[in-house]
Amino acid sequence: MVEVTFDLYIHDNWDGNIQMQDNVAGPDIWRMQVDGKTYINTTFSNAECVPGNICPPQSYPADYPNNNQNPRVGSVNVKLPGVCAQAKSPTGTSLYKIKKRIAHTSASLLIQCDDKLLQKNVSDPKCDESWSVDNIKVRVINLK
Repeated sequence: MVEVTFDLYIHDNWDGNIQMQDNVAGPDIWRMQVDGKTYINTTFSNAECVPGNICPPQSYPADYPNNNQNPRVGSVNVKLPGVCAQAKSPTGTSLYKIKKRIAHTSASLLIQCDDKLLQKNVSDPKCDESWSVDNIKVRVINLK
């Protein structure tokens, strides 16, 4: 058994589960695999739910296509500056503390994180939606 923990930063304009007509945008999926098996397959919405704004749902902390969560649910900090498209916003990044326990017996471990971000209606899609990780820790847990 291993325990994988890390900080996941969701930057700028993630649209959660929204899927616009003609596949212009969304859903914004983030995924973590360990040794080829998917342990997280979810969406994030980094929108501020204020009157007059679209309030797109997200799947996290559940897996996609669950869409019962409000934007930023599960985030431990929503008051971080944006990185690119929301660089001037003091709330453009959300921080999530990820912790997963995984049955594992091999001598090696391969952790892969990736995304499926779709935003065809902006000039720079990578500036519109991005993510980063920090403080990655892998701990071996002996069960007796």
